[in-house]
Amino acid sequence: MSRVRVAVLKTSPETVLDDIRTLMGLADYQSFLPKDRDTLIKLNLSWTKYFPSCSSQPWQVEGVVRALIEDGYSREKLIPVENKTVVTNPRKGARNNKWLPILDKYGLEFVPLPEVEWMVYPFKSPLLKLNEIFPEGILIPKMYVGKSILHLPTVKTHGHSTTTGAVKNAFGGLLKEVRHYAHKYIHEVLVDLLYMQRELHPGLFAVMDGTVCGNGAGPRTMLPEIKNVILASGDSLAIDAVAAKIMGFEPMDIPYIRMAHERGLGVGDLREVEIAGEDISEMNFGFKARRSFVVWGDQMIRKGFLRSFEKILLHSPLVFWAPFASTIYHDLMWYPAIGRKRIRRFMKTEWGVLWKKY
Repeated sequence: MSRVRVAVLKTSPETVLDDIRTLMGLADYQSFLPKDRDTLIKLNLSWTKYFPSCSSQPWQVEGVVRALIEDGYSREKLIPVENKTVVTNPRKGARNNKWLPILDKYGLEFVPLPEVEWMVYPFKSPLLKLNEIFPEGILIPKMYVGKSILHLPTVKTHGHSTTTGAVKNAFGGLLKEVRHYAHKYIHEVLVDLLYMQRELHPGLFAVMDGTVCGNGAGPRTMLPEIKNVILASGDSLAIDAVAAKIMGFEPMDIPYIRMAHERGLGVGDLREVEIAGEDISEMNFGFKARRSFVVWGDQMIRKGFLRSFEKILLHSPLVFWAPFASTIYHDLMWYPAIGRKRIRRFMKTEWGVLWKKY
């Protein structure tokens, strides 16, 4: 049996669009995304504001879209989508992250998932936790059924799941804004997402941006680090495992990667992965996953010394305090005091110069 392939390339601002097309070819993307099917392009919005390494980068979006169209995919069958959370707005986020001009340039229409029809889908797979978290049924966007999906995640750490990538990018599309209920069992839920996607999508592919990676208290309050790599694969678990390795983690020590690998939902053991392109054996970014104040507080309520208050704080009408507190901390405190300094430093780099051109 042939091994699962993950393509990894070095890139630069001058060559990134061409490099993404080469990368996708190395990973044989057309065998995973049938041209006769609609393809959802699942963008990644972790913050309505722009912060480098946080959400899908504009060159990532353009490189993927340009490659698809140049390779004969119909514009009418390409559907860029993103969802909301209790603290993000997809339309504003698409504008702030400079996706909209790119999509307009290539004749694609952005579809915010809160504006489409949602339905309860009767999953047949042996889900680990989501049936328990949503006993009245799991709501998904109706438009997801029967469409292929192309994920656009970033190489970064995460305070809940250690790393985040292609698997967790499905979290933002397949579950409604109340998906924060799933944080308590995040690794089991990520396994569930792989089961769900196996039922829903005839094809799946991921192109991950590591030009500017996120180190530390992800998915927002990170230290952006320029690493000049891009990754692609038709196996979400394998690309996450490779990204974890180059960040400096042992992939099979991360619970969701190990659990999904053991269930045959993808390949998490790098001994079973073929790396096309760069030799990653010596890559180690030395990243550390840390918890922001908000993630720490969330974990204390769900699993720590405040867990006796979980029901009243997070599952009652009083829950409005949580997104309010997150907005105060992230948007009004951290972003002006720390985030803007990091953004100014980033804007002086070659990737910052490219970002300004969009």
